[in-house]
Formats: sequence, C-alpha cells, structure tokens
Amino acid sequence: MQILLVEDDTALVEALKKALVTEGFAVNSLSKGKQAVISVKTELPDMVILDLGLPDMDGLDVMRAMRKTSVELPILILTARSSLDDKVAGLDLGADDYLVKPFDVDELLARIRVIERRASSFKHSGITVGNVFLDTVSHEVSVAGEVVNMSRREFMLLKGLMENAGRVLTKGSLESKLYSWGEEVSSNTIEVHIHHLRKKLPDGFIQTMRGVGYIIKRS
Repeated sequence: MQILLVEDDTALVEALKKALVTEGFAVNSLSKGKQAVISVKTELPDMVILDLGLPDMDGLDVMRAMRKTSVELPILILTARSSLDDKVAGLDLGADDYLVKPFDVDELLARIRVIERRASSFKHSGITVGNVFLDTVSHEVSVAGEVVNMSRREFMLLKGLMENAGRVLTKGSLESKLYSWGEEVSSNTIEVHIHHLRKKLPDGFIQTMRGVGYIIKRS
C-alpha cells in the first residue's frame, strides 16, 4: 500500500516514515498542500495522511481539492486541531478518520489498518483469477483452496496484478506501489518478487511481456 504523508514537521515525518515502512507500507511525503494536490492528480496513492496546519494551504482546502480528483481516496487527518468543530468539519468534508496530535503510533497504525480493510472491502472483498483467490480483507492468498504464505510486498504486488488482470503493468508502476520515493530499489527487485511469486502460483499465471512489464491474463 502506498501512503502519501502530507506534513511539514520534519521530525514527525521521519518518525512516521520509519514506523510505517517497518509495517510494510510504501511512504512518500510532501510538506506543502499545493504539492500534495498536484501529486494526487498525477498518481493516486492508496491513502493520504493529511496535516491541517500546512505552510501554504489550509489542510481542509487541500482535502477539498483532493476530493475533486477522487471521492474514494482514503484520507486520514492528523492534526493538532482538537476542537469538536474542527473534527466535525474535517469528517463532513470527507475525511475517513481524524486523529489529534499528540498521538500513539500504535493507534495510528490501527486506524490505518481499519481504513485499509474498509477500502479493500469497498473495492473487492476478494479477487479470483483461475484457481487463485486473493482476499483483500484477510490478506490471504489461496491456490485451489490451499492457503499460500506470502510476504506483505509479495501480496501487494500480486494484488496489483490481479486487480488489473488483462492489463500489462510496467515495472515502474509496480515499484511505485511497493516502495517510497527515493528509496533505493535495485534494478531487479521486481523480477525477484515475481520469481518468488511464480514459485507459489500455477505455472504461467504471471506472464512477462518483454520490454513492457507483467500481466495476469483473465481466465
């Protein structure tokens, strides 16, 4: 899952990145609202964590702009504004959750997991291609009814491919779902993940389109 963190407190950004990456999320960060609005228009993340006290725009205006791009994008407000009026305004404008600073990282992670499950349930409770079933809620994959163990990144890579069955996904688009901006990714990282996935899936389930990317063909 790719999270866009919109926050101008450098120390907090670094702490949150460390905690979220440890949990297996890809995290990109921006410190200004206008940058965030443009970024969401350019490449939609899986979730946004949004501070309201940004240096160039009020966070509520940022959320309004993001909602014009996507009404389904999960947005969690993370802010020092603790009044009931602020919470009501944020939730009424379309925030999926509202967490007040200071906060416990474990609580933030729990809220992210709830939003992630809710978003997955909204899109697909499960994806089936051939005899492979991917459960977006329990994060389990089964082949012919037998559960297959996968790392979080293997699961997210397979989920991206199965959600787009019949479409070729480039290596770059797959990397953006698994890794943060600026994170060092070796040139064959996706190939390694694909190699491991192929060992756990039916022969020919993931196909390589040379010079383009990878595809799971619809059954």
